[in-house]
Amino acid sequence: MILEDTLVDVKFSGLSWRGNEGFYYSSYDKPKGASELSAMTNQHKLYFHALGTAQKQDKLIFGGSETPRRYVGGSVTEDGRYLVVTAAVSTTGNELYLQDLEKGDKGSLTLVAEGFDKEYGVVTSENGQIFIQTNDGAPNNRIMVAQGIQHKSEWKELIPEGEFPMSVGSGAGRLYVSTMEHAVSKMDEYAYDGRHIQTIELPGVGSVGGFGGKRSAEQLYFTFTNAITPSAIYTYVPGEEMEAGVIELFRASAIDFDPSQYESEQVFYTSTDGTKIPMTISYKKGLQKNGKNPTILYGYGGFNISLTPSFSTSYTVWMEQGGILAIPNIRGGGEYGEAWHVAGTQMQKKNVFEDFESAAQYLIDEGYTSSPYLALSGGSNGGLLVGAVMTRKPDLAAVAFPAVGVMDMLRYHTFTAGAGWAYDYGTAEDSPEMFAYLKSYSPVHNVVEGTCYPATMVTTADHDDRVVPAHSFKFAAELQAKQGCGTPTLIRIETNAGHGAGKPTAMVIEEAIDKFAFALWNMGFAKLPNP
Repeated sequence: MILEDTLVDVKFSGLSWRGNEGFYYSSYDKPKGASELSAMTNQHKLYFHALGTAQKQDKLIFGGSETPRRYVGGSVTEDGRYLVVTAAVSTTGNELYLQDLEKGDKGSLTLVAEGFDKEYGVVTSENGQIFIQTNDGAPNNRIMVAQGIQHKSEWKELIPEGEFPMSVGSGAGRLYVSTMEHAVSKMDEYAYDGRHIQTIELPGVGSVGGFGGKRSAEQLYFTFTNAITPSAIYTYVPGEEMEAGVIELFRASAIDFDPSQYESEQVFYTSTDGTKIPMTISYKKGLQKNGKNPTILYGYGGFNISLTPSFSTSYTVWMEQGGILAIPNIRGGGEYGEAWHVAGTQMQKKNVFEDFESAAQYLIDEGYTSSPYLALSGGSNGGLLVGAVMTRKPDLAAVAFPAVGVMDMLRYHTFTAGAGWAYDYGTAEDSPEMFAYLKSYSPVHNVVEGTCYPATMVTTADHDDRVVPAHSFKFAAELQAKQGCGTPTLIRIETNAGHGAGKPTAMVIEEAIDKFAFALWNMGFAKLPNP
């Protein structure tokens, strides 16, 4: 039943209420005269929708021809006082605007942090103070405090940068700083004046999410997981000043899985240029390092995104029958802060591929697996990773799963919001040197006639308007036309689906089954070698 107004063409958007009056949301103008799924977009707009009115009456708050931005978001602080607007031209860095809503129409939207090379995010506000997380002057992030609407030059440091990257949330009258130490979570509790209260003892070694809530909350919720621990929800009740809080299990996963039957270890290996890279390797106990274990090596390596330990039901099926799952924390991600990210961007992008290739070589050298039993897997930017590595080193693995990948590096920026990825990739229009560098690893442009490539299942979806399916179509066509041996190249196209998120459970299960069956058949197994 539809109770209130209907809005259309809302895209790349959150939704934030301003009291009971209405809410803020973001939208692109619908492309005209071109495909709605592939036309370039560069004018993201923030609107305010008043309840009970038609969408055509919505007020434009930010964006348009005078301020073209590819990614615009708006939110209202919990106390209802400030409108926070972030505006970015790429996936890294943003401007920050603030408006004092208590002043009504007299409160103007004020630019407080200009430029697009640093990141600024408002955590919360309290008694007129605004708490801001930023990597400006701190590649691993720090927490600043502003006295109302102030330019960033006037902010004061509250919690300084540490050795490892951190992020902050708030709730129950405290600040909660999550630090990622070698891709594993550590949580600290702070008072609003910056005093350290305690390091919170977590349920184990893994990844934590949550520790956020309303200022008035008496307890907070958080999740904990790792590669062999199903995600569970816990409650946290803060203690009195300088006293330890209380953690209790709120809800465990109902999955039929016994973590005691599995192992998950973190190793460090050396990449081509000598950089030490962490990798998590998970498998069923009793594994023999005989080089014959079917192994999936999964990677991403971009856009400051970190692959922290997490549980996957589908990969559990793989491990249950004797398979190995290996996930390296390669450069381009955010596991060691912005410096780690930048080390895998633009003219340094090949560091990402070499890190992934070195991870595969480590698994082979240590006897976990060997090339005939190795599958490479990754999606989106990770699809590019798999496509680049399999064309750089065709004999490294037996199977490849490039999913919804960016495969045409010379034209990616001409589709939808692809130009916003230029911070990580650069574009073919930047310079002759950048053109040549992109072309040297672009998967579509590096399939060589007569080369024997791994058995490959390219996956995409017909309604993917982020990485348009043309990337996958072209790459699959190149492989099918130029494959130099009998290994198959298939393309699996999901219909009425997008970039991957939001798929129904049945669709997820079908894709996992297809991938596992394809991998095992091409590794020479009729079924997984259950130990």
